[in-house]
Amino acid sequence: MESGEIKMSTSVEFKRFDVVLDPSDHHYVNSKVNRDCFTNENSGVHRKIMREWKILQEGLPELIYVRVYEDRIDLIRAVIVGAPGTPYHDGLFFFDIQLPSNYPYQPPKVYYHSHGIRLNPNLYTRGFVCLSLINTWDGNKKERWDTSSSTILQVLVSIQGLVLNERP
Repeated sequence: MESGEIKMSTSVEFKRFDVVLDPSDHHYVNSKVNRDCFTNENSGVHRKIMREWKILQEGLPELIYVRVYEDRIDLIRAVIVGAPGTPYHDGLFFFDIQLPSNYPYQPPKVYYHSHGIRLNPNLYTRGFVCLSLINTWDGNKKERWDTSSSTILQVLVSIQGLVLNERP
């Protein structure tokens, strides 16, 4: 490096789990839900979501990034990077998630940002995600949403491993 030359870093480190303020571009931002259970820190739904945040914060696998919203704890955005060895290698796949007001007794809604392109049989151009864990596809009982054990992390890992895999 010559004198006076500035060395620029080309690498950007993204947080794997991040809490932000502005959900304005989230697919479900204007959906009609009873938000009382999300703002009341003593509600069971609020406590469950905070446990989910902790699970996500501590247990996200490689290539999955999650953003949650400080004032809208019912909304989550996930980005899954396509894994090497798959047709999705290094692609960015964005999913908006909304937790229902009776969470975890009902599975979350998941919207895929397809940009009008269908790259996978389980991901539709209108954002529909076909996955038994969120009850949008038939599956046997152990593959469907279980109110006592299913988690958002499980949903994300299922999308990563069962949908965005080497054999779509």
